Amino acid sequence: MEIIDTRLAGVKVLTPHVFADDRGFFLESFRGDLADRLEPGLSFVQDNHSRSRRAVVRGMHFQPGQAKLVRCARGTIFDVVVDIRQGSGTYGQWEGFELDDQAHRQLFIPSGFAHGFCVLSELADVAYKVSAYYDPAAERGFRYDDPAVGIGWPLAPEVLAASPRDREAPSLNALATASALRGIA
Repeated sequence: MEIIDTRLAGVKVLTPHVFADDRGFFLESFRGDLADRLEPGLSFVQDNHSRSRRAVVRGMHFQPGQAKLVRCARGTIFDVVVDIRQGSGTYGQWEGFELDDQAHRQLFIPSGFAHGFCVLSELADVAYKVSAYYDPAAERGFRYDDPAVGIGWPLAPEVLAASPRDREAPSLNALATASALRGIA
């Protein structure tokens, strides 16, 4: 597996070795020793899977202390990470990556980053590992269309569909002002 650093410190793109022939393909999507290569001492404790239709946006979500390893098992998504580590030189900046079921790239998102995605295909299945169990009391998020962050979603905003929770989420600045980013490192 090739691991490539991105502009945002700690975020990594993983490209697996794909063995394809007339029958289809085979690849390793995860190995236990991969976690330590991504972040020393990292272990994943839970796998999640979501299915969404075209133009659905999920995000921007985070849980303090939780890292993610994200892949698109079916379809194509535009996956976005935003640095929410106050004091970081890239605080509030975002980076986007296309993940799909053709190149099989994955995205490692360490703690300290918010995550979201937009579905570009008719349907997409997103599978991801997390390093901390889901805790509804700790889960946080900010608006996917926060103008101060300025995420360049590849589909026009009028066709994007988001949950009421995501549409009504506060801005990143409001979270910072309310100390909701405390403990993010």
